[in-house]
Amino acid sequence: MLVVDDNKVIRQLIRVNLELEGFEVVTAGDGVECLDLVHRVRPDVITLDVVMPRLDGLQTATRLRSDPRTGHVPLAIVSACTPYEVDHGVAAGVDAFLAKPFEPGELVMLVRRLAERGRATAPVTGPGAGRAESAAG
Repeated sequence: MLVVDDNKVIRQLIRVNLELEGFEVVTAGDGVECLDLVHRVRPDVITLDVVMPRLDGLQTATRLRSDPRTGHVPLAIVSACTPYEVDHGVAAGVDAFLAKPFEPGELVMLVRRLAERGRATAPVTGPGAGRAESAAG
């Protein structure tokens, strides 16, 4: 699990809730840090905030989808998204959205669902292959 958010408190909140459910969690403070970590960590799921310094969540999603090594990794936006951001997230290949503030149980269910789907589709190759649908969170 890779959690990407510029707010340290939110990163820790997400981390603790997921670790309590047995997930291994690594965190990053923005999209640039995410792209630096992703090939070493090899996460089953990545959660992204939208508004972050250096590289925002939507740009990060686009870069992750365009890389054959990360194109299959399920992506969830965890942010207070506008309809414009949701539309751009879907276009970037984001799999699911969870609005802040969220209930911890919703987060856990979403991540578990994406992790299971990610394992089922991991052999799919190519940027964004097999990722046409978007789940509502």
